[in-house]
Amino acid sequence: MSSPATSHPLTHARNPLGAHVPVGPGLARGAWKSMRDLRGDTLQVFTGNPRGWAPSSGDPAQDAAFRALCEDEGVPAFVHAPYLVNLGSPSAATYEKSVASVAHNLARTHAIGARGLVVHTGSCVDDGTYDAALRQVREGLLPLLDTLPDDGPRLLLEPTAGQGRSLCARVDDLEPYLEALDHHPRVGICLDTCHAFAAGEPLDEVAGVAATLERLLDVAGPGRLALVHANDSKDVRGSFKDRHERIGQGHLGKDAFAALLAHPVTEGVPFVLETPGGADAWREDLALLAGLRPL
Repeated sequence: MSSPATSHPLTHARNPLGAHVPVGPGLARGAWKSMRDLRGDTLQVFTGNPRGWAPSSGDPAQDAAFRALCEDEGVPAFVHAPYLVNLGSPSAATYEKSVASVAHNLARTHAIGARGLVVHTGSCVDDGTYDAALRQVREGLLPLLDTLPDDGPRLLLEPTAGQGRSLCARVDDLEPYLEALDHHPRVGICLDTCHAFAAGEPLDEVAGVAATLERLLDVAGPGRLALVHANDSKDVRGSFKDRHERIGQGHLGKDAFAALLAHPVTEGVPFVLETPGGADAWREDLALLAGLRPL
């Protein structure tokens, strides 16, 4: 077992730092080792094929070992739902598969001791179907949310980059989405910095970072922000393009991440990379974020 989290180089009560890592030979043998090799203290994984519907049952021994590691070392872990999930789809087949996928992945998230399941907020696809799509979101998610125990995972809504007929991209879009879910206590927010910037949030300005986070607090309420996907952007603000870049090498820049890490709304919130380049690049980006993080 790794050394206690309290002695780990990047362990930090304010903002654990990590990356989305491959599972490889197993959650404990692969994903956990990858996180520690990166000198991180949080991680995100897929528990199955991110581009398919088929559910994965996992390896009970690896699930138990991973859960024990997270509990023993106080590491917050997160699961990302498959990309195909779209609870706003007008296709009955896609909607039904999406609900089933979220249900399965919530169970897997609970089984491995992860804190949250990240789900893209989806698209209504066709003109004039926004209200119907939000009703679908409500009908599909509320029964699942009601089954989650108080000590279980949260469902983390990740707004998209605004492409297509997105149900939720900018911070203000979260207001009707959360209302559709009755502001359920098991719902949290995952803020993807590239998505928010591409959708038009002014994260390339220090004052814009503060304004965005304070608006998020107004719309969602305290304690709702549970995870930040820390991604720079290859494209300019308002591009509606979801193209991630390494930290400080895109149109957000290092100052944006310094401001994000310093703001009171992100107190205690893990930051997870979804940036290009692989392990060597992630290690450099995590070191950069650690240097930007308040002492």
